Amino acid sequence: MDKLTMGDRIKEYRKKRCLTQEQLAERVDVTLEYISQIERGLKVPSMQVFIKLVEVLDVSADYLLRDLVSTRNLYGDKQLGSKLERLTPKQRVALEALIDVYIEYLE
Repeated sequence: MDKLTMGDRIKEYRKKRCLTQEQLAERVDVTLEYISQIERGLKVPSMQVFIKLVEVLDVSADYLLRDLVSTRNLYGDKQLGSKLERLTPKQRVALEALIDVYIEYLE
């Protein structure tokens, strides 16, 4: 994936959250022009901005970065992956804790 694809995915989630570029820029504490440049693939967000985008848009970093960095599908099951992507950050933390307890129980 290139910068343009990342920008397209950020734009996709911005629209899913019914946010304008201006509203997203305010919530992420950057300029409207910077958001526009990211969405058009002209710039890659800094790590600080990327983290804020993930939080504000409630999207997984993996989804935004997929194909940009080497990843592997740990689950091998698209249905499970799809369900995990729909979880909120709070739900993901709770699920991770449950998995940790289950793994500890199995050991």
